[in-house]
Amino acid sequence: MDQRSIVVDEARRWLGTPYHCQADVRGAGVDCAMLIVRVFVDSGLCEAFDPRPYSDDWFLHRSDERYLGFVFNYCAEVQGACPGDVIVFRYGRCYSHGGIVTVADPLTIIHAYQPARRVIEEIVAGNGNLTTPSRRPRIFSYWA
Repeated sequence: MDQRSIVVDEARRWLGTPYHCQADVRGAGVDCAMLIVRVFVDSGLCEAFDPRPYSDDWFLHRSDERYLGFVFNYCAEVQGACPGDVIVFRYGRCYSHGGIVTVADPLTIIHAYQPARRVIEEIVAGNGNLTTPSRRPRIFSYWA
């Protein structure tokens, strides 16, 4: 099995986990940032690290790209999405929501999504909130 498949399989293990800010326990609670961290760490692709603490609404009050900071440390921005890549969306004043690409076409992601109150897998085009032009999605790849 290739590394991309391992990442997607690991992300799918988190499906249904309740949304909980700053948590990182599969089946008990996770947020979008910690989901990405845990999937890549648990897949053996990077050493364990912890971007916490952060408040539930940090992205509404700051302009610094804290979320992108840890994505930049491990991934490079790419133009097209492939399974296992990371997608990030702008919320508030900066990029503060992300998920893991599971299918390139149609673009499908796994993310800990607060409105759904759990980790879900969904086609991005089917979520009007994620397709709002202000979200300006960006794709990052560990393999770039």
